[in-house]
Amino acid sequence: MKAFKRIFAAATLLVTTGLASEVNAQVPLEDFFKNPEKVGYQISPDGKYFSYMAPYENRLNLFVQEIGSDKTTRITSETARNLAGSMWANGHRILYIKDTAGDENYQLYGVNVDGTEPKAYTAFPNVRTQIIDPLENIDSLVIIGLNKRNPQVFDPYRLNLNTGELTQLAENPGNIQGWMTDHDGKLRVALAIVDGVNTQILYRETEEQPFRPVLTTNFKETVNFATFTPDNKMVYALTNIGRDKTALVLMDPATCEEKEVLYTNDKYDISGLGYSELKKKLTSVSCTGHKGIIRHYFDKDEEAIRTKLEQKLKGYDIGTTSQDKSENIRMIYAGSDRTYGTYYTYNVKEDKLTKVADAAPWIKEEEMVAMTPITYTSRDGLTIEGYLTLPKGYTMKTAKKLPVVVNPHGGPWARDTWGYNPEVQFLAARGYAVLQMNFRGSTGYGRKFTELGYKQWGQTMQNDITDGVKWLIKQGIADPKRVAIYGASYGGYATLAGVTFTPDLYACAIDYVGVANLFTFMQTIPPYWKPLLDMMYEMVGDPVKDKEMMEKYSPVFHVDQIKAPLFVAQGANDPRVNKAESDQMVEALKKRGIEVEYMVKDNEGHGFHNEENKFDFYRAMDKFLSIHLKK
Repeated sequence: MKAFKRIFAAATLLVTTGLASEVNAQVPLEDFFKNPEKVGYQISPDGKYFSYMAPYENRLNLFVQEIGSDKTTRITSETARNLAGSMWANGHRILYIKDTAGDENYQLYGVNVDGTEPKAYTAFPNVRTQIIDPLENIDSLVIIGLNKRNPQVFDPYRLNLNTGELTQLAENPGNIQGWMTDHDGKLRVALAIVDGVNTQILYRETEEQPFRPVLTTNFKETVNFATFTPDNKMVYALTNIGRDKTALVLMDPATCEEKEVLYTNDKYDISGLGYSELKKKLTSVSCTGHKGIIRHYFDKDEEAIRTKLEQKLKGYDIGTTSQDKSENIRMIYAGSDRTYGTYYTYNVKEDKLTKVADAAPWIKEEEMVAMTPITYTSRDGLTIEGYLTLPKGYTMKTAKKLPVVVNPHGGPWARDTWGYNPEVQFLAARGYAVLQMNFRGSTGYGRKFTELGYKQWGQTMQNDITDGVKWLIKQGIADPKRVAIYGASYGGYATLAGVTFTPDLYACAIDYVGVANLFTFMQTIPPYWKPLLDMMYEMVGDPVKDKEMMEKYSPVFHVDQIKAPLFVAQGANDPRVNKAESDQMVEALKKRGIEVEYMVKDNEGHGFHNEENKFDFYRAMDKFLSIHLKK
């Protein structure tokens, strides 16, 4: 909801591995994984300043710079952990969020552009903050969600940024998973869970009225209100009811009746909308394709701006990260599969593009390699989209019997995309081919493709990964004796499943914050996931009804099948995949006498974010792979 709004850009920090090679070996490991020089640029609402995050004592902090000036001001001084994201509240104040040692209980803070008047707005222990509506047209207010009253659910509050006063707008009865406002900042919509596996939209015309249910569907059916129409009477909604791919429709929120289909793509789900607060109209819709973003425009002026930018930045994937209220001064990001990216300001009226900064100037585009979109067919006839990245100097025709790292994505209800990936580039720089795939269950390909992955952990989902490896071997690209598998989160589960259920396929494996036991995984989820537990039973497995299946496909119960050396990495404060997942796997392996290396970081959660921890991780992975994948 409110996908078009400026929201917190929580930093996604990646992980990787490597084998010593003369190819591109001059690029140090640290260059791939140290904090970017400058990142997360955003324009102030008045167009006078931009903010960005940059390292201070090895942690990403907030800086502000006046447009047209070289003078910068650091306005935060965090030394324990990177900031997770930020946004402009008005022309003189910036909000930011951070958690504690990876616990993902994000707290909200604010500070003026000159670094004065820092304020902790939601520094409550073990409480997570959500942004419901930044109220872009009201300078001193935002609407947030807090699970302060009940750890399992979020109540909506209006926060006064001047005084810090919190005013509760409604009390979550226990089943509301999301709230939505109209263009006036009025709380009009709630998204609930009923009977465990059904979703329900509740609506009200005014804040004085009670919420009433207007549509109840199974959770597999999607109806997401993206934003209200300018008059706050209708909504633009994304829905897959009666279709496989999500469509953008005009909908009556009081009945959920579709009034008009505005856009649909026959291959991909819709992933984003563009809305102009200035023009009060929908400007564009986008889908994430196999290579880059597919866009459709409703506004000719916006399309013309895009055309001009594409002419100026040929060959790059371009996005607007923020803009001022006049929508004339815009922050543009241009990236590709071979560059971390560059930020520019763009003056629309003057058609003037000005370079601001490279995110990581030490990464040279000419030294990086291409990420090639590929497809292969699963054993039961599905087309699987994926990406193959080869070491420098190789092509699909010339690559023969290379060492390979297979890298299934996390989620699993997510997907890999084309673009710069530091872990992939590092692996390629050390002489590995890297294979990524969007196995069944991945999102973005329609309802059927996602549902094919339900209750298929370790089964057909895993087969799709295995089939990708076999396809690469058949192409002659992979050396069948030098294939590793590495993944994080669900990708960590897929790694463990790979060496457990196809033990002869992989020479070694790296499990990073991965699930080992489907039963204990369900028991240790964060409290705010508890209302979703029945849905997870439908998607992963029911510990009672599917006990036999879950036991059969929990790697921890079958370590006797594992032959390959294993490296496990885990954050001690991980709220999603509890440390107990890795602990029990390592203990079981050691009892069987199987080689296992275990790294735990006490100040991390679901992934390593602190720079020194990332360096430790990658160095250990580099050494591990160089030992087990060399000839």
